[in-house]
Amino acid sequence: MPSVILATASYDHTIRFWEAPSGMCYRTIQYADSHINKIEITPDKQVRTQHPHLLQMERKKKTLSSAQYLAAAGNSHVRLFEVATNNGNPVTSFDGHKSNVTAVGFQKEGKWMYTGSEDGTVKVWDLRAPGCQRDYECGAPVNTVVLHPNQAELISADQAGNIRVWDLTANACSRELVPDGEVGIKTLTIASDASLVVAGNNKGRCFVWRLADDDTSRFDPLQKVEAHPNAYILKAQFSPDARYLATASSDHTVKLWSTRKFTLAKTLTGHQRWVWDCLFSADGAYLVTGSSDQSARLWEIGTGETIRQYTGHHKAVTCVALNDLADVPH
Repeated sequence: MPSVILATASYDHTIRFWEAPSGMCYRTIQYADSHINKIEITPDKQVRTQHPHLLQMERKKKTLSSAQYLAAAGNSHVRLFEVATNNGNPVTSFDGHKSNVTAVGFQKEGKWMYTGSEDGTVKVWDLRAPGCQRDYECGAPVNTVVLHPNQAELISADQAGNIRVWDLTANACSRELVPDGEVGIKTLTIASDASLVVAGNNKGRCFVWRLADDDTSRFDPLQKVEAHPNAYILKAQFSPDARYLATASSDHTVKLWSTRKFTLAKTLTGHQRWVWDCLFSADGAYLVTGSSDQSARLWEIGTGETIRQYTGHHKAVTCVALNDLADVPH
């Protein structure tokens, strides 16, 4: 298996795995049950699990520490697939949402998973035990959920324009913000050093806050950026070193912003339709994007140029996942 795991999912009901350097698809998973809204790869070291399906599978491998999975969020469920095999069937399914699951992510050691859904809830699932352990009501369709680097808070944003901080220790909402009235917020991103949070909304605006050191739920307004006028911001993502913010948009572009003063550094052009998703490589030198033009692209940040295209999907590429244990080669 390649050391760089690059996957894409599409409205064509497939998940594809790609060799990042060559652009060749080496595995396709059929996902007939629903379209796929989000995919995420578990951390490299999966902790010991007591979840019955995962436990049974890992016993067959005679190991409890090396399993790695891809989570696919669909209509009302999340399914986990093995990364390192050709098994096209999910090893387990997490059911409990009542509508599209729009967000999925993992605690840094893979102990638990969090999800957000158009049913208006944020849920936390312990991978070591069956069932949903936490359930937070947002009152509006949830578009995005991110995990604070302290691993103790979730931040959600919804279609009604609300941002909420969920304190997992207190098991309660510790902060609510409404940055732009009832304008839906599509995406959130938090810097790896927890210094900044950005929200991107359906009017092309980014709102930037500095997080307080003494109170991680306190958002100090820093800047408003008219990032993509008259367009939707579909994804915002900080680079691993927080030097850049990438914003992907319905205007067919991805923009890179310097986070020193949130000035425009580069505009990445090449996609022919909406750009739904973007992710930085671990070293921050590359960006992967997925678009309604049925393709994904690998961009070099230094030049702003496409260095690889991934083609083979028959409908929009709605989400990408990347786990690069080594640098992405040219």
